[in-house]
Amino acid sequence: MKKFIEEFKNFAVKGNMIDMAIGIIVGTAFNKVVNTLVKKIIMPPLSLLSEGVTLTNRKIVLREGNTNGIEEVAIWYGELIEVLVDFGIISLTIFVVLKFINHFKDKAENPEDKTVATPKDIELLSKMEQLLKRQNEILEKNNK
Repeated sequence: MKKFIEEFKNFAVKGNMIDMAIGIIVGTAFNKVVNTLVKKIIMPPLSLLSEGVTLTNRKIVLREGNTNGIEEVAIWYGELIEVLVDFGIISLTIFVVLKFINHFKDKAENPEDKTVATPKDIELLSKMEQLLKRQNEILEKNNK
């Protein structure tokens, strides 16, 4: 049991759990921003195009309800449209952010780019590559 507690402590303290918690918190806040953007900015103009009816309330009625206890049966397609717009915005935003991060990651991993500090492992691999090239050149000269 003591080993289990020690492993969990190492897991939590080394950043895995902390990084995950930060990701969840930021993701929740980002979700609120996207929901507000879709519901308050994007959907109102779209609802004007649909005869002034809010898209969330759009539906295809399959069976009318009445006062005798028969419930209405309908396909609510408007909410699906709103969720798809949400998904599109979130996907596009995540794509742009990851593209931005990857740009800086690629720049940092380029050993010839001196504007960004290259990580030590990439620098070491680059030096090893240069040494192997020189060694191959020497071996090719000796074989001729």
